Amino acid sequence: MKIVFLDAETIGKDIDLSGFAELGEFITYDATRPEEVPERIADADVILTNKVPVNETTIGKARKLRFVGETATGINNLDTDYLDQRGITWVNAAGYSTDSVTQHTFALLFYLVEKMRYYDDYVKDGRYRPGTSFTHVDEPFFEIKGKTWGIIGLGTIGRSVARVAESFGANVIYASASGSAPQEGYHMVSLDELYEKSDIISVHAPLNKYTEHLIDADAFSKMKKTCVFLNLGRGPIIVEQDLRDALDRNEIAAAGLDVLDVEPMAEDNPLRGFTDSRRLVITPHIAWASCEARKRLMEMILDQLKDWIEAGGMK
Repeated sequence: MKIVFLDAETIGKDIDLSGFAELGEFITYDATRPEEVPERIADADVILTNKVPVNETTIGKARKLRFVGETATGINNLDTDYLDQRGITWVNAAGYSTDSVTQHTFALLFYLVEKMRYYDDYVKDGRYRPGTSFTHVDEPFFEIKGKTWGIIGLGTIGRSVARVAESFGANVIYASASGSAPQEGYHMVSLDELYEKSDIISVHAPLNKYTEHLIDADAFSKMKKTCVFLNLGRGPIIVEQDLRDALDRNEIAAAGLDVLDVEPMAEDNPLRGFTDSRRLVITPHIAWASCEARKRLMEMILDQLKDWIEAGGMK
């Protein structure tokens, strides 16, 4: 059996992949452009990928291909209809990153709320020196306790964030962009009410017809001027130019993003010129990627591949 991992750099060089090598010939590429796929998988039985497009154009000539492992939860890069039509088994991984994304949500929040950039600079720039006060509170910060935290996307990650927010004493509300039925144990409100009442808003929704460009100028205009907005769902859920305008006009206090409309960041991204890290922090789509989460991810894919083999997938 020949296994090809098309974009292994996406899961890092610190993750042990030896389990795949034990199953057969195992070839890894750090990255693969779509036009390179046909040659690299010409005689592959199994391919692994995170973001490389898998469709008739890229795999149409791979006649031995029987299994595709999506090393992520999202399957936007897979033409699943085509795979099903050819009888090619495909799998993805769900739930591996819940704790990691939850933790990163609070990392972004605390960086902004606690004014970490300002206070770190204050000390390292030499302003905290003999002759000054033992403390310095020129940049006020607030507690989460008693604040209203609005969540858009109350799936597994959204519920995890809700539990931690409540442990800090926040009042959690949520809204559903698709109009799904209320979830027992959680306070559901309309999107407009969530925008208007929330001190903190975090997005954990998937990208679909209900959420694409959901957070636009109208949404930002309804938020509190003291609101901290966090997007850990998908970049196109927000209109980035409208976020930039909202920050420029001080319609919201700050924003923390782990996802962008185009990744890596496009040269013409309107957020590029906003350099005040006290009000905008952007991380390069890493919320999912703690060491433990990446290890769980590849173990899940390996287990699914082994199950497929044991079920006679190679016969």
